[in-house]
Amino acid sequence: MKVVIQRVSQASVTIDSKIVAKIQKGLLILVGIEDSDNQEDINWLSSKIINLRIFEDKNEVMNLSVKDINGEIIVVSQFTLQALTKKGNRPSYIKASKPEIAIPLYQSFVSQLETELGKKVQTGIFGADMKVSLINDGPVTIIIDSKNKE
Repeated sequence: MKVVIQRVSQASVTIDSKIVAKIQKGLLILVGIEDSDNQEDINWLSSKIINLRIFEDKNEVMNLSVKDINGEIIVVSQFTLQALTKKGNRPSYIKASKPEIAIPLYQSFVSQLETELGKKVQTGIFGADMKVSLINDGPVTIIIDSKNKE
């Protein structure tokens, strides 16, 4: 499972000209799921994300987590994070899970984040053509792959 985490001052997801998710200060998380992902990946990533100290404290040091600041989260499924680009110029998405595998894992990931954050997590709609808007705060952008826990 790969995620791109962006610290945002605001973010939203629009589908067919309708805003389906919107947050203020918090995290926008893009998630790409592959067939070998499982609940262990979800648990590890959720804990890592919720406790990641990337928000500034009163001394302007990145020392606070999204939970510490009572921040919000939007999660957006993005199969293109699983792109393979080694051969040629056209990315291959063969590593990206099919919906029948990815949707339950995506839902479990969102649910685990909600449990650890202690409140509802906003989401896009799996498989939809989404327009994602954000104001990246910092900018702070972090990429994590659950298969590379070093």
